[in-house]
Amino acid sequence: MSESQNPRRTLLIAIACVAAGLGLGWGSQQWRAASDPASSLSGGERAAIEQVVHDYLIEHPEVLPKAMEALQRKENASALSGIRGDVTKEWPGQVLGNPAGKITLVEFTDFACTYCRQSEADVDALVRANPELKVVIRQLPILSPESADAAKWGMAAAEQGKYSAFHHAMYAAGKPDARTIEAAARAAGLDMARAQKVIADPRVEAELGRNIELARQLGFNGTPSWVIGDALLSGAVGKERLQAAIKDSQS
Repeated sequence: MSESQNPRRTLLIAIACVAAGLGLGWGSQQWRAASDPASSLSGGERAAIEQVVHDYLIEHPEVLPKAMEALQRKENASALSGIRGDVTKEWPGQVLGNPAGKITLVEFTDFACTYCRQSEADVDALVRANPELKVVIRQLPILSPESADAAKWGMAAAEQGKYSAFHHAMYAAGKPDARTIEAAARAAGLDMARAQKVIADPRVEAELGRNIELARQLGFNGTPSWVIGDALLSGAVGKERLQAAIKDSQS
């Protein structure tokens, strides 16, 4: 388990944030004690610090969730630092909603993912409710070889300006396989020969590899996963939570 995934360390840092931010008298040495369990504070000093924090949190338990939220936002911003442009830059044409929209929601998706299929209606509802919403689709085909095949056809559809049609047809067709992928491509009205040329382009394979690396850097290990502003969300979180993240990203 990495340090960023260590719940005890995260909680200690959050408590330190609460104590420092609320004027409980913590100096740099106490901060190091909270963030580094191996620090050299004496047992008495540590006990005194813990008692102060304990007493405050008992009286004001509402501050800890707020501190954790602030810490999560800071960690998300750190994860996005240096790669935000790569994350939000779409494969040409692979977008839903308003291609010129001022609000960008990124979805890492896999056509073989049941939860991605369940989230399709949520994304459509968000697009209808937010005229300035641009949904950047990043194909993350991690569930099966057929996932990668469907992802490549989706990218070929984007090259023809028909990504949205293929996206909806592919989810409607069911689990990706040779039959359903072809059915979705034909339903979307693709030029099949032109699509095959795009699929054979090494840049398509490179883009899928790039998506996997970006997901790794963001800590995503499944689909769907979402990026909106500094919010990183995993799973079929529902349109209400996504709408709230959209609103927060504009504040």
